[in-house]
Amino acid sequence: MQEEELRRGSVQSIDRAVAILRCFDARTPDLGISDLARATGLSTSTVHRLLLAMQENGLIRQTAHRRYAIGPLVVQLAHSGGIPAGLRDAAMPVLRELRDATEETAAVHELLPSGQRVVLDQVESRHQLRRTYTEFGIPVPLPLGAPGKVLLAFSPWQRQAEVLAAPLEQVLPQTITDPAVLAAQLAEIRTRGFAKSMSERTPGIRSVSAPVFDYSGQAVGCLSISGPELRLPAERLEELGELIVPAAWTVSELLGATEAERDRRTALASGPAS
Repeated sequence: MQEEELRRGSVQSIDRAVAILRCFDARTPDLGISDLARATGLSTSTVHRLLLAMQENGLIRQTAHRRYAIGPLVVQLAHSGGIPAGLRDAAMPVLRELRDATEETAAVHELLPSGQRVVLDQVESRHQLRRTYTEFGIPVPLPLGAPGKVLLAFSPWQRQAEVLAAPLEQVLPQTITDPAVLAAQLAEIRTRGFAKSMSERTPGIRSVSAPVFDYSGQAVGCLSISGPELRLPAERLEELGELIVPAAWTVSELLGATEAERDRRTALASGPAS
């Protein structure tokens, strides 16, 4: 019983220390004890005790006027190589797991400032007949394919409106060129969390894709699973969609994403009527 109480106390202390760390961001890089107490709901004495322990371990440092900021250990860990440096590094282990679980090609795509997207890397299927990306670094318009549609769906509403107002290029018979149909798909993608492409960009290839968010809640990239039509009927795409959403969120968390910021950005992407 005593050991169990000690364990619960230790876990509670960790939870409280994490709550304190979460209070710091670009808008509030340093805070006082009273600020932290109000933000966490803890007493000032508890916050003070935790800050002393966190300061001793480099998690927190004291600044001027008895205020506190993120400590050197956090910065050291961020630059040690143990934390992924970017989207590709964070995604690659997850892509390998997706390929092994689905036996199809898994890839990571990045949203460009230009409003296009590029393929960063892939883990290819071991099947002889498989999807293989060859256009690394070549910009692709967002309305084309599942990765582009999922990035467009979670983009700011104004960007979506601009894309929907412009002519939609038809590269294959299945390419979506009706803005009303595409707008309905984008709304569904935000609800379900993943996009599908029924051979809309590459002949004979179907795919699913889910967004990857950064610390600000912005969709900065996405993961995809793709393969030949004969192995990916509609029901299989649904199964892959349910699989890729949590995988993409794993990558998002490695980039510092939180559910609160993701949901805030998603609400903004849904348009002024939401």
